[in-house]
Amino acid sequence: MIHYHLRCERGHAFESWFQSSSAYEAQEKRKLVNCPTCGSAKVERAIMAPRIVSKKGRETLPPAPAAPATEAATPASTPLLMAQERELRAKLKELRDHIVKNADNVGERFANEARKMHYGDIEHRPIYGEASPDEARALIEEGVDVAPLPVLPNDRN
Repeated sequence: MIHYHLRCERGHAFESWFQSSSAYEAQEKRKLVNCPTCGSAKVERAIMAPRIVSKKGRETLPPAPAAPATEAATPASTPLLMAQERELRAKLKELRDHIVKNADNVGERFANEARKMHYGDIEHRPIYGEASPDEARALIEEGVDVAPLPVLPNDRN
């Protein structure tokens, strides 16, 4: 997992987690990364500093802002942003729970099942499962509509 600081065309700053940098790039290209404040799909990675872990006590230092924030950006520590983040996480959890409750988990057969439905070999039904990045890319290139389930960090993090 990779954590990115993002900024929309209107200067709203926000953060998001992605499976990899290529997963971010693919989602950005398909306009799936949107600003939670204004909904803009014109989003780019903001300059950010890496987290540094000391050897003593494994203390993690928070990332230092690498570029000055614009006036339109909201500081990451404001209660409003924390409330928005909690609301977004709750909505993502609700979406994930709905999918898990109402769709069939086909596990590692996901790519094959999705492809069979796309080509009319089997009846359409809601499914979810696992696919490698290469399998997902191949499905997208074939025109099969797929989307990743929202992945949430553990509640204790």
